[in-house]
Amino acid sequence: MIEVRTAVAPTSVMSAIREAVREIDPNLPVMDMSTQMDQIEQRFLQERVFANGLMSYSVSRRTNEIGIRMALGARSQDVRRLIMRESMILVAVGVVIGIAIALGTSRFVATLLFGLPPTDAMSMSIAMLVMITVSAFAGYLPARRASRVDPMVALHRE
Repeated sequence: MIEVRTAVAPTSVMSAIREAVREIDPNLPVMDMSTQMDQIEQRFLQERVFANGLMSYSVSRRTNEIGIRMALGARSQDVRRLIMRESMILVAVGVVIGIAIALGTSRFVATLLFGLPPTDAMSMSIAMLVMITVSAFAGYLPARRASRVDPMVALHRE
């Protein structure tokens, strides 16, 4: 694996990198070239799909309850707020547990980090922000779907 750092847009130098590798060794295959941001996006795509599926399942299991709430006068925004609050509580608990584990195991991973302290506040903050953002998007879609439940259809399902 070869890593290249550039001050310009990474996609603009990919062909030059391929050519440089060919000049060094024409038999060396250059296969998967991607930027670090692409790799990060691909990594979080898995979590986003999993979180969205989990929230969708949770909401679909509660269709009857949501229908009853709406039949008793709950507005769409109340249902959306309820689902989002529950999902973000889970995220907050996960973030707190994650920070505790990260701080507790920081001395074990210190040897694997190069030029970065194991308890770097900026890195941890960015990771938390990304996790909260991904989770909020994953929770919003099922919450929006739940807020559009027709009470009569939901009550007839039982």
